[in-house]
Amino acid sequence: MSHPRVAAGALFFDDLGRVLLVKPTYKEGWEIPGGYVEPGETPIEACRREVQEELGLDRTVEDLLVVDWAPSDKEGDKILFVFDGGVLGPDDMTTVVLPPDELEAAEFHERTELPSLLIDRLARRILAALDARQAGRVAYLEHGRPVMTSEPR
Repeated sequence: MSHPRVAAGALFFDDLGRVLLVKPTYKEGWEIPGGYVEPGETPIEACRREVQEELGLDRTVEDLLVVDWAPSDKEGDKILFVFDGGVLGPDDMTTVVLPPDELEAAEFHERTELPSLLIDRLARRILAALDARQAGRVAYLEHGRPVMTSEPR
């Protein structure tokens, strides 16, 4: 029986549609705000908590964009949820506070930049989430690749 680790993250956008990425201090590359679900916590609760911890923002995430079944030989099975965090305006960004021991930067990036900034499986997941958001659907992924999508919302 699989005992997957569960994580949740949020996509935030600026008014140009660019995606907010965060740069961890403890590893190479960029990520989206989010993290592992703690015992007794739902994925959406974990997402909100992680956004608060990583960005200092108390935001309600909006819609579920993707669920990704992502087994890894190194890290074990994972189920990853990506939610739509909505648009962050300039005023929102002035209130962002990064934990210095965890994150060194938070920047908006164009869709075309994502594959060069993210590890492959995360890039696939985020690109699928962007497609799901644009289509008004939820996508089920395996290894970051769409397997099926819901009807439009």
